[in-house]
Amino acid sequence: MKDETKCLHSGYTPKNGEPRVVPICQSTTYTFDSTEHIGQLFDMPTAHMYSRFSNPTVEAVEKKIADLEGGVGAMCTSSGQAASLLSILNICSSGDSFISTATIYGGTVNLFAVTLKRFGIECIFVDPDAPAEEVQKKFKPNTKAIFGETLANPALAVLDIQKWVAIAHKNKVPLIIDNTFATPFLCKPIAFGADIVIHSTTKYMDGHALQVGGVIVDSGNFDWSNGNYPEFTTPDESYHGVVYTRDFGKAAYIVKNRMQLMRDFGCYPAAHSAFLLNLGLETLPIRMERYCQNAKIVAEHFQQSDKIAKVVYPGLKGDKYYDLAQTYLPKGTSGVVSITIKGGRENAVKFMDGLKLASNEVHVADIRTCVLHPASATHRQLTDEQLVAAGINPGLIRFSVGLENIEDILADIDQSLAQI
Repeated sequence: MKDETKCLHSGYTPKNGEPRVVPICQSTTYTFDSTEHIGQLFDMPTAHMYSRFSNPTVEAVEKKIADLEGGVGAMCTSSGQAASLLSILNICSSGDSFISTATIYGGTVNLFAVTLKRFGIECIFVDPDAPAEEVQKKFKPNTKAIFGETLANPALAVLDIQKWVAIAHKNKVPLIIDNTFATPFLCKPIAFGADIVIHSTTKYMDGHALQVGGVIVDSGNFDWSNGNYPEFTTPDESYHGVVYTRDFGKAAYIVKNRMQLMRDFGCYPAAHSAFLLNLGLETLPIRMERYCQNAKIVAEHFQQSDKIAKVVYPGLKGDKYYDLAQTYLPKGTSGVVSITIKGGRENAVKFMDGLKLASNEVHVADIRTCVLHPASATHRQLTDEQLVAAGINPGLIRFSVGLENIEDILADIDQSLAQI
């Protein structure tokens, strides 16, 4: 099936007389005919037993997203931040390190640089455009993974996925890609060799600002038995001696994540949240087409204003990442445009406060146009050096173009720019 069809039909196929729409299974628990059956599930989880691990409604969405991304399995989480955290903790322990591109979302920078550091895991930040030889020098004997974003938030740097795949696999570590801004409709990192894909489903996948969520997708392609990951190849005494590579084969990573980390952290989404997410996924292809269409027009419009110092949108010819976008994102580069207003922070705030149609809010990738000043909000906790590394300056605005009529969006931009 093509993506448009998968978004409507993958993950759930009703049998004769069953609901056409994915039903909400609002239950924490499940009943079984015998004590023995429940005991067996704790040895080998082949069915739902408790909704901290899995739930039928959430499972339908997990299967749909895994199908869209081309993975062997997926696990939903209660937020995108939780997905980022568990994607790393499933691989790294205290004393380990991993490499991340420096342009990632500010909240993820803080998670990696501050919180994980407290638990003894080191994050080594590198320029996403650095040559392979320079990145290679950053590797340590304890480096276990590489992390990057398809489209960086909000710098909109396009990751050269194949370059990073080659670096990761040369060093026998997996490449984890945050594909939130691109979604699987615009880019499928696994098709380019990535090993693990994560999303904040709060953004384009949901699209309606209704639920906070995340997801981790396992490609099933990485060789966890290469000698660097003993937790995958030796008995897990916390789960009755399961050996993940032996017992679950290609699904070793995602099953280990669920059986170890979801069991202990419990950051699983509610059934109703998954139901809302599924509604968003059903219209994802048609929404992404319009987001990209509107955003390109908005980016070109900003370029015509003498009050704008810089416009960053990889879909524009002349953009630094245009060529990479043609390779990895030929159908479009999302609905997010980064602009830098002349006059710095003061004029940026004045422009944002002057908008009437667009909402000034802590969100992105909504059906409604919304704006954010990263240096004051999502990236507020970063140092000046980290802001520069993330491609952010005080005048930068993240302009998330919605699905309103394009003429109305442009009129709102013009009336607000006129006040500067």
